[in-house]
Amino acid sequence: MSTLLLPGASLGVLGGGQLGRMFALAARVMGYRVVVLDPDPASPAGQVADIHLKAAYDDAVSLLHMGQLCDAVTTEFENVPARSLEMLARHCFVAPGADAVAVAQDRLTEKTRARELGLDTAPFANIEDEGWLVHAWSEVGGPALLKTRRLGYDGKGQARIDSLDDLVEAHARLGSAPCLLEARLDLEREVSVILARDRDGEIAFYPLAENRHRDGILDLSLVPARVPENVAGRAWSMAADLANGLDYVGVLAVEFFILRDGRVLFNEMAPRPHNSGHYTLDACVTDQFEQQVRMLAGLPPGDTRLLSPVAMVNLIGDLWQPQPDWQRLLVHPGVKLHLYGKEVARPGRKMGHYNCLAGTIEAALALAETTRAELGIPSLTAHWPPDTRDSVSAGP
Repeated sequence: MSTLLLPGASLGVLGGGQLGRMFALAARVMGYRVVVLDPDPASPAGQVADIHLKAAYDDAVSLLHMGQLCDAVTTEFENVPARSLEMLARHCFVAPGADAVAVAQDRLTEKTRARELGLDTAPFANIEDEGWLVHAWSEVGGPALLKTRRLGYDGKGQARIDSLDDLVEAHARLGSAPCLLEARLDLEREVSVILARDRDGEIAFYPLAENRHRDGILDLSLVPARVPENVAGRAWSMAADLANGLDYVGVLAVEFFILRDGRVLFNEMAPRPHNSGHYTLDACVTDQFEQQVRMLAGLPPGDTRLLSPVAMVNLIGDLWQPQPDWQRLLVHPGVKLHLYGKEVARPGRKMGHYNCLAGTIEAALALAETTRAELGIPSLTAHWPPDTRDSVSAGP
């Protein structure tokens, strides 16, 4: 395989959800063929792929077929078996690699590796089984969060803990699975870094996103984040240390907590494009999915400049009772709607998002709040922390 893959080459993605769909669309616009492996015959990514292999992620025959069809393969979610990536790597280029993805699959491994690379984290303690609960409580205390070490996302596999009795009950409710007990800190805000690192180690950073969650699911992102330039700089630097330490290739999302004293703590990583990077689809020169294509194809990173302040609003399946009145949304010229092609709407399921573009971050947030009210989405404006910037943190 040549180092550079140009249009006409075949790119594969393990996973058929919305992230795979947006990767596939970006790749096809750029002239690449796309192969998706996902067991769901109605998967959003499979709908727009050239070839949809309808099989389990660990199906050896289908993985071999994918490796023969593709010049390079990526993944749209971190819980694809690392073993599958290893199998594919025998036949084609794979990015990110199995080792980096495996780090993100276990919270203990992830936070331990981050600390080894010099990133600060909240205090935490490992829990292998119920026999570890008392020791973990003595190490961390409350208030805390109990998180399953594997397969947790969007608030799933988590519980708020305020006492040892809470811990015992919650651990049993989570199936007595291996967990982390993590201190619940007094946060000033949460932010995320989206970056792209190519095969030569060059890193391109996107502007910092400021995030709010509801029920454990990302609800709204503001870009550029309203934080001081030095705080943004620490987040970019820590994310770079993580990417370099993992010898990472591809698009990487790194979430951070910012404490009221200005400290920046690593929360978690996602070895793929991220929900909080969806603003790039309309507000940046190169969006995170085109960037994913470029990293997989061996191209240099695209321009990550922010073209407009933006607020990204998630659309969750709870709204589909009945389907939202899209006219209320689309009459606003600064709104860009993205729906994911999912046939069934369920509470908590991500069905789409929209970006609100405006001349200032305040105007973008106001447009987001106006449109949210028109769609019946609860307001979060009153809960946003104040702007703490001494300058705009649009890029490093």
